[in-house]
Amino acid sequence: MQFDRRSLLKYSAAAGAVGLAGGLAGPSVNKAFAAREKEMNILCWEGYNSADVLDPFRNDKSATIKAESLTNDPTMINRLRAGETNVWDLINVNNPWARKVMAPEGLIKPLDRARFEPYFETMLPGFKPPYKWSMSEDGKDLLGMAQRFGPYSFVVNTDKISRKTAEDQGWDLWNDPANAGRYGVLESDDWNVFDIFLIAGIDPFREHTDDEFAKFDAAAKTVFKGAKVVGDIATMNQALVSGEIDFHLTGGTYSASPARFDGYPNIRGITPLKSAIPGKGGVAWIEITSTVNNRQLSPLAVDFLEYVQDPKVAHTVAFAEGTFNPVTQMGNPKCFELFSKDELDAIQWDGLEEEMARSAEYDIVPDYDRALDLMTAAKREA
Repeated sequence: MQFDRRSLLKYSAAAGAVGLAGGLAGPSVNKAFAAREKEMNILCWEGYNSADVLDPFRNDKSATIKAESLTNDPTMINRLRAGETNVWDLINVNNPWARKVMAPEGLIKPLDRARFEPYFETMLPGFKPPYKWSMSEDGKDLLGMAQRFGPYSFVVNTDKISRKTAEDQGWDLWNDPANAGRYGVLESDDWNVFDIFLIAGIDPFREHTDDEFAKFDAAAKTVFKGAKVVGDIATMNQALVSGEIDFHLTGGTYSASPARFDGYPNIRGITPLKSAIPGKGGVAWIEITSTVNNRQLSPLAVDFLEYVQDPKVAHTVAFAEGTFNPVTQMGNPKCFELFSKDELDAIQWDGLEEEMARSAEYDIVPDYDRALDLMTAAKREA
């Protein structure tokens, strides 16, 4: 969600997080899972592991709730494949994985549609039921709940490059030799793969020819040779604020929101007006949280999925530690009214609907490994 969409938050666990895999491995596993009524384990992106989110649920249920945060969807899914379906109760990853990978591989369980589908009715208009990424390919099973989301293409300092110029010029900012040395590159592998395809004028979300890979390779070399800084989200925001760089790849509401909330509204995520993806200019992400196909699934897992639908909890999830993001529950007026003007400004509410409409949704690149190898080599050579 894959990237390191959130490489600022490294392979770590925040409040309440533990090294669950190691801690539960061994002969005590069966005993540990003999009774699950008072314990639950979440594998997730950062935010859901926040004490602000977990502690009220812990206290209400008098339960032990443990969470581990990772910054890479495939890594999380591979841990389920490796047998950790007997460890986790919930998994929170980006939108395509539940429908296209985890459900077909039997790694997650469907939710009770009668219980959970009504929550989609109160979500923002783009998430009304049956919401594609929450459903199985045949449209029969509800595979998870949508919550945080946002456009994610690139970020500019609007004091240096206006929003209009950035939207108009789009991915060609990186094709202009005059811009070498003016930008940074966020360490975010899968998103950088998407974006380098777009800079090369190629739709990332389909099979690619050898000629297209040659163009991708050339674009990757250009991008990394021209980069002044390569680093995490904090590094990019600091470089933008200090004037060291004027824009960076990859980024968006997720990465720019902390700087904006700290008083720098000139740091802004941009969704270009057009790209090689037909009808779209950039890419957006949507998180889907699913129940794991754990033979001894904690009954608290579905309770937690309902808990985070509460307007106040959804607002807490939106402004959990780290980065700040819109949530689907903002379609409920009781949730929306909890957001202050400064919070709405931080998550770029003024342009959110428009930018989501012209963003393709995060998807799986079929020949991702080949692209990643080329990009890694280009980065190494730069």
